[in-house]
Amino acid sequence: MEGGVAGQLKTLGKEARGGFLGRVLHGDLGGLQVFIALALIWVIFQLSNDRFLSAVNLTNLMLQVTAIAIISIGVVFVLLLGEIDLSVGSVSGLCASIMAVLSVQHGWSPILAILIGLLAGTSIGLFQGFFNTALGIPTFVVTLAGLIAWQGAQLLVLGDTGTVNLPPSTITDLTSTFYGAGVGWTLAVVVTVAVLGTGLLERRRRQKAGLEPGPLTGLVVRTVLIGAVMFIGVAILLSDRGVPLAVLILLALLALFAFIAGRTRFGRHVYAVGGNAEAARRAGIRINRVRLTVYALASTLAAAGGIMAASRLIAVNQSSGSGDVLINAIAGPVIAGTSLFGGRGSVWTALTGALVIGSISNGMDLLGLQSSVKFMITGGVLLAAVTFDALARRQRSQVSVT
Repeated sequence: MEGGVAGQLKTLGKEARGGFLGRVLHGDLGGLQVFIALALIWVIFQLSNDRFLSAVNLTNLMLQVTAIAIISIGVVFVLLLGEIDLSVGSVSGLCASIMAVLSVQHGWSPILAILIGLLAGTSIGLFQGFFNTALGIPTFVVTLAGLIAWQGAQLLVLGDTGTVNLPPSTITDLTSTFYGAGVGWTLAVVVTVAVLGTGLLERRRRQKAGLEPGPLTGLVVRTVLIGAVMFIGVAILLSDRGVPLAVLILLALLALFAFIAGRTRFGRHVYAVGGNAEAARRAGIRINRVRLTVYALASTLAAAGGIMAASRLIAVNQSSGSGDVLINAIAGPVIAGTSLFGGRGSVWTALTGALVIGSISNGMDLLGLQSSVKFMITGGVLLAAVTFDALARRQRSQVSVT
């Protein structure tokens, strides 16, 4: 009898381990691995430099990742299609330059200059999308050409000076405005309640459809964890300068586009096209319209990210949008779990990926390491993430075949 019980327990243990390992190999841990990686990164840098987890540095970290995270939101949609956009860095620099020149040199209203900068990004996305959807030119080629061409356009817009300094205005207020306890605690409560509410609505929707809603404990645990993160995060930010307006803008954009991706017909079409374009076409989805909209969306968000970066740096110059902007905008979501092969990913990986990349960069800056080391480490992390994604994809294919 004891042997039978022991054997059953051993079998159950193997099944549990196999289930967990299977989820790991399939990449189905819901982003848990990126949070574990982020926690390890923070622990390592805190042990190396006790200023890393200080309120001042964490506030600076959030301001630093805001621009990249906003650009990455658009990149996520492109990746969900199974495509790539190599022009987002150049687009961010060009659109920020257009805004700065109109506002500073031509005396336009800051708000109007921001709108023109965003519209410039939308126009660029539609222009590049036309060559892909109407002429069938691969996005890699189109956006690679854009990467070069928009850099030239940026130099033309900036002119001989090469640098435009931004005086105090609505533009600079985007990253220099901080809110107190009232806004901070309200934000934490709203986010926590929203997580619980959307979870309960999803359970009700699945029950009406005759589907298994899943255990309620999972929703409770997720709500408690996210709520704890929000309240602790707000407390940390309030102990420094307050809750930055830039972070509120980022969270609003993430929530909006997460809703679009997960709750709208357009979002479902994006996943469908990325998963199997031919099947999506046969299902009646207008593939070219979806692609064109995504390209316009990505370039518009690239422009928004460029504007936020200009606001934080209080200037636009010839190097705006260059350097590691492109690689970080693409690497972040991939590291956080969005597949390069299309059809799998979440808008929230734009934030978690940016936090991973930004934490590595910020921590190495505190340690005084050279840029060469940062680039090599970032590249290694990206390669590891892509390798994991490829292995998980292969494992899913083998399971589906068997």
